[in-house]
Amino acid sequence: MYQALENLEELRLGSILAEDILVNTKNPIIRKDTKITREHIQVLRAFNVNKVPIVLENVFGRTEEEINKLNEDKVTILEEKKEPAIQTSFDKLYNDAVKNFYKEFTSWEAGVKVDVGKLRNIIMPLVEKAMADKKIFSHLNSFSSIDNYVAHHSIAVGIISGAIAQKMNFPAGMIKQIATAGLLADIGMSKVDVKIREKKTYLTENDFSEIKKHTIYSLQMIQDSPLLKSELKLAIFQHHERLDGSGYPKGEKLDNISVYSQIIAVADVYHAMTSERIYRAKSSSFKVLEMIREEEFGKYNIEAVHALISLVGDLPISTRVQLSDGRVGEVVFTHRDSPMRPMIRLTETGQIIDLAAKRALYIESILE
Repeated sequence: MYQALENLEELRLGSILAEDILVNTKNPIIRKDTKITREHIQVLRAFNVNKVPIVLENVFGRTEEEINKLNEDKVTILEEKKEPAIQTSFDKLYNDAVKNFYKEFTSWEAGVKVDVGKLRNIIMPLVEKAMADKKIFSHLNSFSSIDNYVAHHSIAVGIISGAIAQKMNFPAGMIKQIATAGLLADIGMSKVDVKIREKKTYLTENDFSEIKKHTIYSLQMIQDSPLLKSELKLAIFQHHERLDGSGYPKGEKLDNISVYSQIIAVADVYHAMTSERIYRAKSSSFKVLEMIREEEFGKYNIEAVHALISLVGDLPISTRVQLSDGRVGEVVFTHRDSPMRPMIRLTETGQIIDLAAKRALYIESILE
């Protein structure tokens, strides 16, 4: 194999690394035989690597068209384009969905029957928008508010449940069913005494016993709908069950809990813990994901958890973040096995911090 040192600014996309690239790190920042992409260029630039060893190509015999194409692929800073911002249309779609859901919710309080078809039409455009722009998942909890929390939570759980189902490669029809079930999971809260539901202090044991009944009410409210499969009706009833038997309403374990309810359970607990509540401040999305994966291991479907991590925790190189100690920086390298703990280059000092090694630190928020 022939190799040569190539200047970073002359490096072509698709060039193959001849050696591992090590920069004061235990593991290579980029491995040998990797085909160079724009993201790799950004990583090398972040670590101040100016030259890299590449495998020499035999350019003899190439057509003029092929040579021109290679020249077009030369990477310069001027060619780098910023990622598009989250479309404002999602904001409007989300806010309209919350208003429409809350109108339905108040009608259920008065005894009106649930229109599953109408609710499905509310949630699916949001799932499709979110999957088309995955940065939305990193900011989804910021849309929520204490006011009308049950509407915000239901909309978000529907979006996240549908997205997890898509990541887990469920067919399109089942994704719609799971997203709709996620949206419907807490509709039974409309039958819980409003004084308990909107209580501004910690719930008593009796209060919590009443809250737990919402899964039963939710099932009763959609039991007769032909638009929802029976297994998704069961998922709504079971979405607070936990694989270790610590959940409710029946304390079911493992295979007795529907996989669909396990998906909704992950979406439900993630959004609840990352949203501001009357009695609790919201937590960092990254901190909550780590807690669900590690501290709560054994309670949740690990495949669903990993699907959610891939939606929220996989940050592109150059993503600007704020750390839990207030410092600001940008992602320069993501660990394959720990995407929520990337390497961060601090804006103020240029120092690179490896969050995989600094366990006391975590990403507090993503900055626009």
